[in-house]
Amino acid sequence: MAPTNDHPGEQAAQEPVKLIAVQETALSVDEVFKAVGDDAAGGVALFVGTVRNHDSGADVDRLGYSCHPSAEAEMRRIAEKVVAEYPVRALAAVHRVGDLRIGDLAVVVAVSCPHRAEAFDACRKLIDDIKHEVPIWKHQKFSDGTDEWVGA
Repeated sequence: MAPTNDHPGEQAAQEPVKLIAVQETALSVDEVFKAVGDDAAGGVALFVGTVRNHDSGADVDRLGYSCHPSAEAEMRRIAEKVVAEYPVRALAAVHRVGDLRIGDLAVVVAVSCPHRAEAFDACRKLIDDIKHEVPIWKHQKFSDGTDEWVGA
């Protein structure tokens, strides 16, 4: 049986979590931005995390991200929690793993909501919770030959 729509002019409710991925390939801001497009959204907040050339006063040459097999499922759990707390129309989050160079994109998240303040708040909650709760670890390699694991 086909779904019915009791409200003319409204689309049937769709799953707001559009894209969740942990991947070894380069990330695309355009892909994430397009995933959260929604005609009912007045605001889209997008965050892009990049590999920087320093950390705590030390020069960083490169880094690698590794993750637990549950990382993508944990990202989805966090995304669903954000959707439950905010009026999210659409949400997307992708995180890179593997070896990255300075300037590479490490994480891209986006949220669309009816209003900009909600979009900003939901996006900040999404990236902060991903950073603190998803089992993804960063291995930084410094210019002086030392290295450090972050989040392990």
